[in-house]
Amino acid sequence: MGYDRYVAICDPLNYSRFLTKDICIKIVGGVWLLGLFCAILNILPLLNLHFCGNNIIRHYTCELPSVLALSCGNTFTNYIILLASVMVFTFGSFLITLVSYIYIILTILKIKSAEGRHKAFSTCSSHLIVLGLFYISGLIRYVKPSTESFMDLDKIISIQYSILTPMLNPIIYSLKNKEIRSGLEKLFGKIRPILYRKNNIHNF
Repeated sequence: MGYDRYVAICDPLNYSRFLTKDICIKIVGGVWLLGLFCAILNILPLLNLHFCGNNIIRHYTCELPSVLALSCGNTFTNYIILLASVMVFTFGSFLITLVSYIYIILTILKIKSAEGRHKAFSTCSSHLIVLGLFYISGLIRYVKPSTESFMDLDKIISIQYSILTPMLNPIIYSLKNKEIRSGLEKLFGKIRPILYRKNNIHNF
């Protein structure tokens, strides 16, 4: 999304050339491969751990910190690998996004008309809000100390970055699409008379 906004604002005339279907497939494929590598890097050291006694994960999802908390062995190496992978992969992607948005903001500030600047900022603001929610909640979840007192907070934070944030992105970008917006307006236009008729029946 950061690359999409960068090309759309910094080099709009070449948008169709720089953001082809093949390039999008390569970007998504690269992200999936990095995610797979990060997962394997953290899962393989789990094979050396021993689990005894309590085997109930006190969480909504089977995330690595929750699994490591159940181990009765030495998990120091696992936590170091987890921290290193979070630093490399998360901060790596964050820095790429940050650099792209620095270029975007510098380009927006060069736009002479206030209307043009407002339109460009509104295009990026929703993406920046979603990114901020994702990175902040993920950082809190994986970097903060793992203690019993933070268990409920962990659950809330994990819902934020694993469910709400991925859900928000397609909704935000879909609502900016004129065809989807008009389709939703037609759908709600058909539903409104049905609800109105039901309310009238109940009133009788």
